[in-house]
Amino acid sequence: MTKPNFEAMTREELRSYILKHREDDEALAALLSRRDPNAPGYSNDLSSEEMTEILKRKIAGEI
Repeated sequence: MTKPNFEAMTREELRSYILKHREDDEALAALLSRRDPNAPGYSNDLSSEEMTEILKRKIAGEI
């Protein structure tokens, strides 16, 4: 059985494939390697406290 071409799949097609083939680590890695163009960027020079606050706000749905 041949593997599908993950690079040719849309994000939604790949997500659907992964939900049906949960053991396929290669497919999951392909999905995780794709960055959402609408994702906010965060500076990596934030302190642990600042990052914790951002994560709490994100989880609460504020950002």
